[in-house]
Amino acid sequence: MTIRSRAPLLALLGLLAAGPALAQQTDVTMKGRCERLVIGGVDVTQNCKEQIVNTVARGRTTFDFAASDGQTLSFSGSGAQHERTEETEQLQPISLVVPGMKSKEGIARSPAPAVGACTFSTPEPGKTRIACEATSQGKTYAGVFVADVKTGAQPSQDAPSGAPKAGAVPSPKP
Repeated sequence: MTIRSRAPLLALLGLLAAGPALAQQTDVTMKGRCERLVIGGVDVTQNCKEQIVNTVARGRTTFDFAASDGQTLSFSGSGAQHERTEETEQLQPISLVVPGMKSKEGIARSPAPAVGACTFSTPEPGKTRIACEATSQGKTYAGVFVADVKTGAQPSQDAPSGAPKAGAVPSPKP
């Protein structure tokens, strides 16, 4: 799904509240501006793509960042630990980072346990900010993305990506 209104993101947040029994996997692709991308302590913000994918599947929530040089970074955490920190802010604790590198053979991923969190605001007309930061094996991983949330247009449906991504899963009630 590409977000063209706030309804799809609100629907995703509803799925987060419903838990894993409702949906096996849901992917939401948001377009906007990548403000920061740090993979293993290396700042690759200049290569960050202008979209982010939020996947909810098998009890986990994942935020996937990508760079034009083939690097990827996923922040993943148990949806059961999802919480509302303020009326308009959500917090998703992160327990796994998955840096990857795209090649002709596919994407080679290196999952690693991590400590961190992603925060995101309740969608509003205009902008929604998603900020993730985690530490794993002494290295820093960070991603900040501002999604353009437009009202009045219908969301477009993208075909599901097939098999669930490693570490992807939904969040429970905010």
